Amino acid sequence: MSDLFTYGLEKQGGDKTPLAARMRPRNLDEFAGQEHIVGTGSLLRRAIYADRLTSMIFYGPPGTGKTTLAAVIANQTEASFQRLNAVTAGVAQVREVLKEARQRLEMYRQHTILFIDEIHRFNKGQQDALLPAVEDGTVLLIGATTGNPFFSVNSALLSRSRVFELYPLTREDIEQIMDTALADEERGLGKLKIELTPEAREHIIDTADGDARVALNALELAALTTAPDQHGKIYIDRETAEQSVQRRAVRYDKDGDNHYDVISAFIKSIRGSDPDAALFWLARMLDAGEDPRFVARRLYISASEDIGNGDPLALLVAEAAFRAVEVLGMPEARIPLAQAVTHLACAPKSNASYVALEKATADARQAGDTGVPNHLRDSSYPGAKKLGHGGGYRYPHDYPGNYVEQQYLPDNLADKRYYHPGTNGYEKRLRQWLQATKKLP
Repeated sequence: MSDLFTYGLEKQGGDKTPLAARMRPRNLDEFAGQEHIVGTGSLLRRAIYADRLTSMIFYGPPGTGKTTLAAVIANQTEASFQRLNAVTAGVAQVREVLKEARQRLEMYRQHTILFIDEIHRFNKGQQDALLPAVEDGTVLLIGATTGNPFFSVNSALLSRSRVFELYPLTREDIEQIMDTALADEERGLGKLKIELTPEAREHIIDTADGDARVALNALELAALTTAPDQHGKIYIDRETAEQSVQRRAVRYDKDGDNHYDVISAFIKSIRGSDPDAALFWLARMLDAGEDPRFVARRLYISASEDIGNGDPLALLVAEAAFRAVEVLGMPEARIPLAQAVTHLACAPKSNASYVALEKATADARQAGDTGVPNHLRDSSYPGAKKLGHGGGYRYPHDYPGNYVEQQYLPDNLADKRYYHPGTNGYEKRLRQWLQATKKLP
């Protein structure tokens, strides 16, 4: 293996810098993807070329060009470009950079661009330390984050910055980046005679999943670990590509917005009665290491909010799944979770109970201190009857069908009706019963 690496490194000039770093675009013309923010005529592109930038935050998945775009700006601007990584930088280091920026501005009238990678990892104190300098223009902040900044960045800092969302690169973008790397003799693999089969190319693009870094790392590993044939050609087939990038990384940040996006898709798939989609999102969460108890708790909610009395058993199924998760643990717990998910997805749906509760809650808040009708008051303690409590109450079990008409709501809400059963599943029977007993439409 080391001999092959040595051969490859010698052929490409001996540079041990990773291919993904060597191929980082130096200007916007070399930048692939993100046409919606840096395409021809876009606001950001014009601002970069005019050197008229404001503080900004680049937000998107790994490998989509956040750091690269910051580097392009650094190459284009006349300002001093300073870089910090939020994982390693403390408040003291932030303050030192800001101090130097003020001195630079006062002495040389030179502005400073401060690029902070993984800005979502800065705590509140570190972000607060940035705020005065951003506000008075001492530094122009560029933050990069894989997490939704609206969850992780101070609102005061957000209000002074423009947020640009970067999307996963398209298959065409990844293919363009790979072709550039294969052809570039200065920074890429152009000095190596590489033949990449269509099947290998498709596999790398597919497993890269919109991440240019993953694609370039796989391409480089395949090239440097494959012995050339008698003609000096490096032949990369699908098997070699599979060995170079064995498993697609599941994009799922348990602490970021992707976590909420996926669980939202999961619940909406159950609500929409699509068991296949619900299973897919379940698999994605579990495969990425999501806490199965979190998933089970969401099933509890879905069983009542979206299914309700359409299938009263759904709540029991969700409860059983939650219990199974606690008893079994992973990986076995995924089996009862899958059973519960498919049951809930296929169950008749009704949100009538949830809607009724929301309406009743609104009235309970607005109605004030409504008194309990006398016939419903507690009459079990001594003296209650002297107060008239419980007088006139009719015991339903003394009447045919265990039902008798009487008022149960406060006087000012006596005609209110909150629960409107649907016609799906078991709730149809509840609707028929209410129609028969209460003469409801």
